[in-house]
Amino acid sequence: MPTRTATGHFTAADWEERPAGPADTLPRLAQASVANTFSGGIEAAGTRCAYTIVYSTANTGSYTGLELFTGTLDGRTGTFALEERGTFEQDGTTHCSFEVVPGSGTGELTGLRGTGGFLARHGEPSVPYTFTYDLD
Repeated sequence: MPTRTATGHFTAADWEERPAGPADTLPRLAQASVANTFSGGIEAAGTRCAYTIVYSTANTGSYTGLELFTGTLDGRTGTFALEERGTFEQDGTTHCSFEVVPGSGTGELTGLRGTGGFLARHGEPSVPYTFTYDLD
């Protein structure tokens, strides 16, 4: 299969964050459990995501995480995981890049490889994403 690009939007359905160390110091460590709903090339409701976050200031920092998708990718059904890495800035923007966890594709998504990302702006309910991928 040739390289393809999927685009669409996602919305955060749930965000639960808790301190992972002293909450009154900087830098500060936190963990978040997140659920998202994706539409477009990726159709997945209630993805599960676990983030580890480092706050450099009260409003800036970086994060890493893993997100599990069950749904469809351009009409193909299966499950896969993404490894995510990003930063969030004082102006309210979040930059994220992600990559498929090798070997995580199941069903019609077995052999999935790919990378992508998004730019989110604080307060916008829907975030556009781009995902470039190959399937064996």
